Parts: sequence; C-alpha cells; structure tokens
Amino acid sequence: MSADSRERAVVLYDGECAFCQRSVKLLKRLDWLGRFASQDARDVPRLPPCDPPLDPAKLLEEMHIVPVAGAPRAGFRAYRWMAWRLPPLWPAVPFLYLPGATWLGNRLYRWVAKHRYQLVPCEGGVCKVGR
Repeated sequence: MSADSRERAVVLYDGECAFCQRSVKLLKRLDWLGRFASQDARDVPRLPPCDPPLDPAKLLEEMHIVPVAGAPRAGFRAYRWMAWRLPPLWPAVPFLYLPGATWLGNRLYRWVAKHRYQLVPCEGGVCKVGR
C-alpha cells in the first residue's frame, strides 16, 4: 500500500463485481476531498492491517471501510460513515439517522449486496465470479 493510501480510509470492495466496480467509480467522483482509497478485497495479501482483523470471506459479502483510525465498518454502517466525509452526500446524512433508518438501511444494503451480480450485467454478459 502506498504512503498516500495509508493516509486515507480504504474502501474494500469485490473487484470482480461489475456493480461494485461502478460503485467505486461513483465514489471516486464524489470524493472531492480525496479522503478514500479503494482496494479489491480479493487481493488478500494487500489487505490493510486493522483491529479487529479483517475476515476475507466477510469482505465479499459486503463493502468494508478501514479508517485511518478506528475500527473497520461494513455495509450500511460503512455507507453512513462515508456520507459524513463526502460533501455531495451531506444533504442525505440527516435522513440516515431518522428512526428506523438503520433497520431499513441494513435490510436494503443486504438485499443489494446479495443481488449485486444481477443488478449490473457483467462484461459481455459473463461474470468471472459464481453467483
């Protein structure tokens, strides 16, 4: 990992998932302040060190954020953490804390994560990753 990426939170995503790749491209466009680095979670030897240690199997179930300081976050918690740090998402932040938002956000996030291979067609209609 480069010195530059060690100073930024690392977004770990499924690098063989077309939906995940598009999501990271969008994240890069929204990251005006350069607060995030992205990394394929399948590249296990290069995973950033953190406490508690990352579980490679869980990394493929949902996106994870490894902040510069603090514990890693996954799924909706990671999305909510990122929203605070991405100026274009600041208007949405209050809605992420309304009563029931955590419950709904977790459910919606898990559904999208489970169905991500069907949401965006893979290159040439063929995925490298089994569904």
